[in-house]
Amino acid sequence: MIFGARRVRVFAYAHPADLRKGFEGLSALVRQQLGQSPLSGDLFLFVNRRRHRAKVLHWDGTGLCVYAKRLEKSRFACLWDDSRRYIELSETEMRLFLEGSALVGKISISPAVLGEKDLAITRNTL
Repeated sequence: MIFGARRVRVFAYAHPADLRKGFEGLSALVRQQLGQSPLSGDLFLFVNRRRHRAKVLHWDGTGLCVYAKRLEKSRFACLWDDSRRYIELSETEMRLFLEGSALVGKISISPAVLGEKDLAITRNTL
């Protein structure tokens, strides 16, 4: 998958999804259940109840894209969490998830993202 050079956020829906849904149905889930905009450029990951199918919804700037994957053997890691609507993953974690890694969602694989405040140089440190 090629999503460009900019950093994107990945929101994994933390409940089983009906993957018969297409563009409109998944967009409605993003708006209503995740409280996000499907046109933000972020990635939205959905998994079915049996955890052998996954879909990623993405706005690429010109239109919505839906990427789908079906595992022939095994299952995707269980990202479901009744206490949250979504789990935020890094793009790398999403790629590992789609490759079938069992670690995704159980432990943090990527370090926390640094913000401008973390990178600011103060006069006291010079």
